[in-house]
Amino acid sequence: MWDKLLFSLLFLLFCCHEPGHAQKKKETLVSEKVSQMMEWASKRSVIRMNGDKFRRFVKAPPRNYSMVIMFTALQPHRQCGVCRQADEEFQVLANSWRYSSAFTNKVFFASVDFDEGSDVFQMMNMNSAPTFIHFPYKGKPRKSDTYELQVRGFAAEQLARWVADRTDVQIRIIRPPNYAGPLLLGFMLAVIGGLAYLRRNNLEFLFSKNVWAFSALCFTLIMTSGQMWNHIRGPPYAHKNPSTGQVSYIHGSSQAQFVAETHIVLLFNGAVTAGMVLLCEAATGDMDVGKRKMTCVAGIFLVVVFFSWLLSIFRAKYHGYPYSFLIS
Repeated sequence: MWDKLLFSLLFLLFCCHEPGHAQKKKETLVSEKVSQMMEWASKRSVIRMNGDKFRRFVKAPPRNYSMVIMFTALQPHRQCGVCRQADEEFQVLANSWRYSSAFTNKVFFASVDFDEGSDVFQMMNMNSAPTFIHFPYKGKPRKSDTYELQVRGFAAEQLARWVADRTDVQIRIIRPPNYAGPLLLGFMLAVIGGLAYLRRNNLEFLFSKNVWAFSALCFTLIMTSGQMWNHIRGPPYAHKNPSTGQVSYIHGSSQAQFVAETHIVLLFNGAVTAGMVLLCEAATGDMDVGKRKMTCVAGIFLVVVFFSWLLSIFRAKYHGYPYSFLIS
């Protein structure tokens, strides 16, 4: 009787003591992780991780902080130009958070390079880089925790909006001063001012319709090709598939584009415009019959061929588009 009573009492004491002990151990482990992460963050805004660090500080519970990790391949022999551009923007994002007055241990930024953590890439079943993933402090990453790089681009401002959506942490992007733009603008104004001064007695070119028409045409081609979208979104120049090595210059979605794609569209639109100009000159210009025919043929060739290529690009981006011309 007394043995059973004593055993029950010891069992109750053990059950009451064990949860408290486990909770204290859990809090100690979390505190150690946070201290280590804060120490690393004080030295480098983007913490570099290998397989061991990733498993201990990201995958293994418990933790009370979120992680935003860029999976990349920065080694020169990988030839990932997009990775370097994305890394620069990621560094801007991490520095803006690390050196802001609102900095806390709620979220940390880290990177895993393929050559330093190939086992992590295998663990995450990833075969492309760069990739940005948010690891919440509780549970596993969802589909929305993977950043849509091809759609939103890798500009720090876009990454900051995504981080705010996932963590409620608002990051004000602060970029280091860049004097290249103002210096280039000043140089161009100086050149234009110098030319105007040298030709101050002969400024008829300022009243030339051809000069203003050509300037307006260049501006229109630049805007219609998507250069402003590139400036806002900061997309990659092109995409190289790491498994096949094939480089894609045209994005397969109508919701995104590559920088190379805008250059191609700009060239095609310019060629179509040049063809139309040649056709107009052939119809209204003062030239002999032989030259008129050559001009007309050249104009038709430019319009037909490059407009066909434009339609093929449109079909590649808008799947199901039924029309094509010469080129399918």
